[in-house]
Amino acid sequence: MSPVSAVRRGGLALLLALLTGCATSTDGDASAAPAAATPDTPRQLEGLVVPAVPSGLPRVPDDALSPPAGEKLVEDVAGYAEDAAREREVLDDYGYRFGWERYWGSGSGPLTTVAAHQFETTDGAAAFTADLAAHEAEVYGGLLREDPPDLPPGCRLLQLEEGAPAAGVAAPAALAWCARGAFSVAVTAVSGSVESATAEVRAVVAAQLERLPSP
Repeated sequence: MSPVSAVRRGGLALLLALLTGCATSTDGDASAAPAAATPDTPRQLEGLVVPAVPSGLPRVPDDALSPPAGEKLVEDVAGYAEDAAREREVLDDYGYRFGWERYWGSGSGPLTTVAAHQFETTDGAAAFTADLAAHEAEVYGGLLREDPPDLPPGCRLLQLEEGAPAAGVAAPAALAWCARGAFSVAVTAVSGSVESATAEVRAVVAAQLERLPSP
């Protein structure tokens, strides 16, 4: 019943297969900003998504991806699934409102992605986050850790020391999913080592959650 397959098609899976094992630095901080009011539109949510990442990777233009990153409406996410009508029903059950995706990286190097999705209720965001994390862990393999050290409560972390070549992840990676109020946040980093990927993910998660309205 999870919309995870749709989110993967519209998210990080589009670029992971292109990556190599290039190293990346995690010097600096992800851009933080005072949290704003709860968004009423995807464009308002866009303003709450981190504009930069500590690794200094360049932004990937939204329209350079297929399907494009950026704004995600329920019909966009549902449309990535083989059974769009069924996927729409599932997203409606979660109370999905809209989302925004952003990418940093290049076609042959490290990659960082952020996806923020907004729901009608905190319960819907929490359920979506848990289901998404569990499904991705099944797809990529590895041990999914709930409430891991150095991540806020409500987060889950998956570390892939050698990537997951069978699933299109060609380099070490770290993936985190966090629920905060009516929001679900997913952050992925692919790098030259799982340590640098994890450091990037932790910094970006902290900055992204700080930008969201308090529960």
